[in-house]
Amino acid sequence: MAIADSGYDPALARASATGLFRRKRMIAFGVPAVILLYLVYVFFAFDIPGLAERARLDNARILLADTYSHKVHVTLDNRSGETSVAIEGENKGLYPPDAWPDWVKRDGQSVVIALEDGESVRFNPDGVRYAVPGYGLVTIHRTEDGITLDTPSGDVPGWINASSTRVSITRPAGRVSVTRNRTEALRYFNGWELFFFTLDSPFSGKSWGQLAELAVSGEQVRPGSSNVGAMASDFWNNAMWRHKDVVWAIFETVLMAFLGTMGAFLIAFPLAFLAATNFSPNILVRFGIRRLFDFLRGVDGLIWTIILSRAFGPGPLTGALAILTTDSGTFGKLFSEALENVDGKQIDGLRSTGANALQRNRFGVIPQVAPVILSQVLYYLESNTRSATVIGAIVGGGIGLLLTQAIQTQKDWEEVSYYIILTLLMVSAMDILSGWLRQRLIGRSTSPANS
Repeated sequence: MAIADSGYDPALARASATGLFRRKRMIAFGVPAVILLYLVYVFFAFDIPGLAERARLDNARILLADTYSHKVHVTLDNRSGETSVAIEGENKGLYPPDAWPDWVKRDGQSVVIALEDGESVRFNPDGVRYAVPGYGLVTIHRTEDGITLDTPSGDVPGWINASSTRVSITRPAGRVSVTRNRTEALRYFNGWELFFFTLDSPFSGKSWGQLAELAVSGEQVRPGSSNVGAMASDFWNNAMWRHKDVVWAIFETVLMAFLGTMGAFLIAFPLAFLAATNFSPNILVRFGIRRLFDFLRGVDGLIWTIILSRAFGPGPLTGALAILTTDSGTFGKLFSEALENVDGKQIDGLRSTGANALQRNRFGVIPQVAPVILSQVLYYLESNTRSATVIGAIVGGGIGLLLTQAIQTQKDWEEVSYYIILTLLMVSAMDILSGWLRQRLIGRSTSPANS
């Protein structure tokens, strides 16, 4: 009777519990099903099967090898009959005709090139012969009708790409390309070529021991300059690796990040007071400043980079302005939220002493928010150092420009890896520096042992 008077209905309660369990079960199975369907859609919408079919593992291996090794090009101009040997095919790495490497030799009117694994290439006046141990001799002839190919088996193996105008041979020992106008053979060597000294330097090709002897020797290799100074000059002015330009590019990248971050801080900090509820009683002012912050940070930094580059032209200063614009909105939101969470008791205490608004903010507000603000600024300085690399590739400044140029050439991938390593070192250095500054300016957090 008491249960009936209380209005409790067991059947209704049972039906409600059953419905609740049914909804939970539908959610438990429905959400994974929706995610699975979305992944299936992505699989076909992004053409993952086609991507796997288009993947070229041979090109990937060549690209990977180019990042840690270099190529020496032996090039025959089929029109003039002249042969040249150059590191990476550049004039800055050109060997003199009487100082070819020992694996390239003249044999009458022919040039014989010794590759690894016993393979060899012979440039003849009428064509090319590529000897592969265990397979035989591949012969390529140049005729008036084009390029012809002869193989021992009569078939074209997978490591040969042949047409009537071009024949390319790609082997682990080297590569050969033949056209009507030019014949070229490439041999790989580990390491980055001429990283310290170019071929025209008197220190090129010398071992570390020989360089150490020259450094302490009283006999000057280059009259009027000490050997150590000459070594430093040749390294600094290396025409192939451009170390001087690289150092300046890193400086530009760090400068872009620093100017953009510090400029955003100087703009956002005073405006944050106008966006904080406890410091700006005017609702229209707060609304306008907050929407300004939303607009600035709502547009991605790369979009600001493109817009500002049209307005001010390319250059590192444009990159700094793009970082400043985006971070002003981000800092404004973060700073205003920090100001809204300050302890009002300290401000009231200063007010009771007769301190004016400027003094209350200086001694009652800033000491409270300084650790948070400095931590955020230092973090964004570190992050913007990395972002400045990408921005520099767009506006034409910093290490990003050099990286883009090296990628576009599609031949100097060891330079690409060099710039990437420098970028990683630069970001790591900024991380260490920002951590050190954070400890010096903010102080270490109190550890349990000290509490």
